[in-house]
Amino acid sequence: MKIKSVRAYRKNLALQKPYTIARETITDVENIFFEIELDNGMKGIGAANPAPEVVGETPDQTFQNLQSGFIEYLIGKDIRQFLHHIYICREHFKNLPGTQAAIDIALHDAFGKYLGISVVDFYGRHHSKMLTSVTIGIKDVTGTIDEANDYYKKGFRVLKVKTGIDAELDAERIIKLREKFGNHFIIRVDANTGYDLNNLKLFSDKTNDADVELIEQPMLPNLDKDLLLLPDDVRKKLAADESLKNAQSALKISQQNLYGIFNIKLMKCGGILGAHEIATIAKPANIDLFWGCNDESIVSITAALHAAFSCPHTKYLDLDGSLDLAEDIVSGGFEIKDGYMYANDKPGLGLNLL
Repeated sequence: MKIKSVRAYRKNLALQKPYTIARETITDVENIFFEIELDNGMKGIGAANPAPEVVGETPDQTFQNLQSGFIEYLIGKDIRQFLHHIYICREHFKNLPGTQAAIDIALHDAFGKYLGISVVDFYGRHHSKMLTSVTIGIKDVTGTIDEANDYYKKGFRVLKVKTGIDAELDAERIIKLREKFGNHFIIRVDANTGYDLNNLKLFSDKTNDADVELIEQPMLPNLDKDLLLLPDDVRKKLAADESLKNAQSALKISQQNLYGIFNIKLMKCGGILGAHEIATIAKPANIDLFWGCNDESIVSITAALHAAFSCPHTKYLDLDGSLDLAEDIVSGGFEIKDGYMYANDKPGLGLNLL
């Protein structure tokens, strides 16, 4: 079955409510979409929302790349050779993970639909459901408690609290959450590189009894070496995010014993194939997998979920990016019940174009 046509388009997706992280306040997000149509009319869809401050690629660049003359390479190609096509595109669009991700996801989706199998079952399903965290941005104690209460009423069981501006206040927020909700919530923290070593130690010491499950990327990547001054049991709870971009950085981190957890985002590593490369490095290094996202369409969130469920050492999900959107171009893909995410069994990514 050959690829008949391809097309790229962009859509600015409004958030239901703005939120603040250590770097900025976010009100809306632009996603770039890429469709592949086969001779039989089946369509595969990919999406990208790269974060330029992390991977050095903007949505504008992604959109331009997906409209470039090189993309014509895909037309007339056999979808059964989709892994080869992904490789060729990755070689051409080196260091452009957003572009790679959109192509990778669309080809996976089209191939799964052609074969009549879900992407996760093509690779081998190791998980059928997992709890996902939902995110609380940087705000005061009262705002933090109020938003957590909303998630409590909706049945969620895991919070990821954004921190990184004021370690003292951050610690107070976590302590108050634990006092208010007891053990109902698993609590994770994402400092988005906002701490130095002293602030990280301060936060860790003050929340020692609050049972924080993990801390995501506490410091800037160029300060990673300072993490070696921390005890092994503390580093085991740290998740590499901004420091982890692709298989090359995964290999370096695993050799240095800096982090006990890898936060894999398809927008950083170029899609499902790149994610599996990182996962392969993590397995023998006894590094757990934590699957994250930006504010993304259901398209790429579902792709990340399929990749996560196909890896036996996946331990954490943070795939709430599409929940923040006020609109999308697809439905389906997954469902959430009582805080658990489930991927459906439909071919490809199981998406329905709206």
